[in-house]
Amino acid sequence: METVLRPVIVVGGCVVLTVFLGWATDVLLRKADARHTETPLWGLLRRGRVPYQMVLCAALLRGSYDQAELLQEHRTGVGRTLTLVLIGAAAWLVIRIAAAVVETTYSRYARAHHDAARVRRVRTQVTLIMRVVAAIVAVVAVAAMLLTFPAMRAAGASLLASAGVLGIVAGVAAQSTLSNLFAGLQIAFGDMVRLGDTVVVDGEWGTVEEITLTFLTVRTWDERRITMPVSYFTSKPFENWSRGTPQMTGIVYWHLDHSAPVEAMREKLRDVLRECPAWDGRACSLQVTDSTPNTIQVRALVTAKDADDIWTVRVAVREQMITWLSAEHPYALPRVNTAEAALPPHQLPSPDGIPLRRAYDFPRPGRS
Repeated sequence: METVLRPVIVVGGCVVLTVFLGWATDVLLRKADARHTETPLWGLLRRGRVPYQMVLCAALLRGSYDQAELLQEHRTGVGRTLTLVLIGAAAWLVIRIAAAVVETTYSRYARAHHDAARVRRVRTQVTLIMRVVAAIVAVVAVAAMLLTFPAMRAAGASLLASAGVLGIVAGVAAQSTLSNLFAGLQIAFGDMVRLGDTVVVDGEWGTVEEITLTFLTVRTWDERRITMPVSYFTSKPFENWSRGTPQMTGIVYWHLDHSAPVEAMREKLRDVLRECPAWDGRACSLQVTDSTPNTIQVRALVTAKDADDIWTVRVAVREQMITWLSAEHPYALPRVNTAEAALPPHQLPSPDGIPLRRAYDFPRPGRS
């Protein structure tokens, strides 16, 4: 009877104690979160209740397994399994606690600063720091798990002896990976590109949606995702419309007939911009910038507070100006001339109907 009750009491007691401690800790965190609404720390710490309970359960079972006298012939294997679970759960818990602390720090910073560019920069750095911390904790946990096996400890000396050769081989094999890793750190702390920045890469306009240590994802205006290695942004030029001040100047072109009413177009441009909420009121102008035998090129400059608004202003100005020209000044739209060209003044017909001769049509002295 004792052989049955002892393992039930030991194992059941560990499980019950784990559930009770997990429930009590969760209740305390919930009360702290309700009392301190100014910080999300306590609510974020509740995300670690699963690894916390796993750590408690594995630690209690590992410490009391000898008293359970269960599966004595597999004592070594069960003990090593509990140790591995304890190490893995502890690493998981450390990552969750670190994420809660970092996220709380970022939330306080975002509330205290209203500069969107600085907030996005800190967000990018925080995200990459958390990935580095998670990678370091995972590597340490795996190393600790491997050291629980005696064979791995015995092989440590030979591994250290060949570490130089293996390091060279790994460095050559992982050259691109390492370059992307260092490029990711350079992007995070060099403030080259941040989460939420509006960029133009390879002719594609979009917003930076995700940055990792190895790749970067750009969400285009038509909801496509472009994934690129982070080394691209440290080795090739690209446009970052969000760097510095977000204010932007946009250009709208029209190709019109030479008779286009440019002054009237300037007045219409001001009327259109006054009715456009996206225009920030900083500047607007309209000028003839080029001419061809058939058309003239008219350019309008408009301003807005950011990249999204400048797009709205440009399309509104282009559409409403074309509509206005079509309705009020249709002659200003470009057309193909099919009529005969007008004669210059010296070729106009005389009153009697005989065309006037040009000066070089008359015979010169010495010529017939």
